Amino acid sequence: MAALDLFGRRWSLRVVWELREGALGFRALRERCSNMSSSVLRQRLVELIEARLVHQTPDGHYALTALGRQAHTALSPLVDWSVAWASDLAEHSADHDTPAPDTPGAPPRPLDDATGT
Repeated sequence: MAALDLFGRRWSLRVVWELREGALGFRALRERCSNMSSSVLRQRLVELIEARLVHQTPDGHYALTALGRQAHTALSPLVDWSVAWASDLAEHSADHDTPAPDTPGAPPRPLDDATGT
């Protein structure tokens, strides 16, 4: 359950996700995380370092540890599911974006040339 507690904290998964391709400096990591506040990023990094998922490199960058890479791999099915889910939501939303004809907000139907209605 400790992993669920850690990953359930806002931004924790995002930090792991952004570090998946390699080490990043604090500023670059913050920018990739939609400019989250510096204090929150510092707190998440401390937690992820304590959990041995992230380490700080000698040049001050942050990178996933072997355990962090394993966590990312373990989360891959969730990423795959979320992509399919987002696609399904988009399709469902598109199906419901256009109101049925003759309902308030529906675009006007074209006139029939033969009848003018």
